[in-house]
Amino acid sequence: MPRLTLMGVLAHPDDESLGMGGVLARYAAEGVATNLVTATRGERGRFFDDADRPAGPEVGRVREAELRAAAAVLGVRDVQLLGYHDGDLDRADPREAVQRVAVELRRSRPDVVVTFDPMGAYGHPDHVAISQIAAAAVVAAAAPGDGGAPHQVAKLYYMAWDEAAWARYQAAFKRLVSRVDGVERLASPWPHWAITTRVDARDHWRTVWRAVRCHETQMAIYGQLDRLSDDDHAAMWGLQTFYRAHSLVNGGREPETDLFDGLR
Repeated sequence: MPRLTLMGVLAHPDDESLGMGGVLARYAAEGVATNLVTATRGERGRFFDDADRPAGPEVGRVREAELRAAAAVLGVRDVQLLGYHDGDLDRADPREAVQRVAVELRRSRPDVVVTFDPMGAYGHPDHVAISQIAAAAVVAAAAPGDGGAPHQVAKLYYMAWDEAAWARYQAAFKRLVSRVDGVERLASPWPHWAITTRVDARDHWRTVWRAVRCHETQMAIYGQLDRLSDDDHAAMWGLQTFYRAHSLVNGGREPETDLFDGLR
């Protein structure tokens, strides 16, 4: 049987660990080939305590190194950065961005793709943009084009946090909010009934926590996670929920416990 392949298509360094570290670690440990496409280098993100912040390109260089270190901990086989500017992904040429992700899909040929939900979790414009780009790229990759033979992705998932997951995140971090064009966008939980897939990766929480700690520039806001109990860590990193947005192999209301349901 051909080796199964999983790809995350995300916006920033640390999205891979905070957003889907559990499934990356679990499936890599099971022998699934795991790949990652990250749209930006996170150069507008926090840089330690920001007191002696260097120029944007240096922040991006450091955060890229953190991303690659975290990916190695999680067992990710391949990391590709698209180099779009942090905070401006929604201003990128959509046709170009879609085609660049489609090229990566044709190259890596994943069975399953995971990205942000259409609301960008808490309305972050880059998260919203990468969700749209990834979904369009899944369609584009199946047609002839530059960058390899056409490839049909079997399943596309959105990361879909329910109220319990958001409560854990916001208790451990902060109130998650984006302010865009004067409008406050808050975290938007998915209703319990809408979640199609719940993956238990609690056995791998220590791996995910090691990956999170690779993002040293961000620890000024992640540092309080040191105070969590083992059970809290296991729930934070190991109970991962998704919405099955597209599937060629299964469907219906039966809940899934495996992103590769219908493919094994």
